[in-house]
Amino acid sequence: MERLCASGDLTEGEVRQVDIGDGRVLAVYRVDGQVYATDDLCTHGDASLADGEIEDGRIVCPYHMGTFDIRTGEAIGAPCSIAVRTHRVIEEDGAILLCP
Repeated sequence: MERLCASGDLTEGEVRQVDIGDGRVLAVYRVDGQVYATDDLCTHGDASLADGEIEDGRIVCPYHMGTFDIRTGEAIGAPCSIAVRTHRVIEEDGAILLCP
């Protein structure tokens, strides 16, 4: 497992960008006390989802206001139509970890 950040670095309702190397960048979220991670790049355009806003369990892309379900990656608001990839993460011993 790969450490993404400390648990205390991610407050409720926050999204944070984490560069995990080899060209991979994730958006890591805390929603309703749970942690989630998706690819950071919007599938509709060249936008960082970590720059977006969380609303009702969705991340709103800052460029065109399309939305994705944070838990599933499903594209749920136009103009986004392609899901964003999700990644399994756990919170353990004060850290948020990316599962293989």
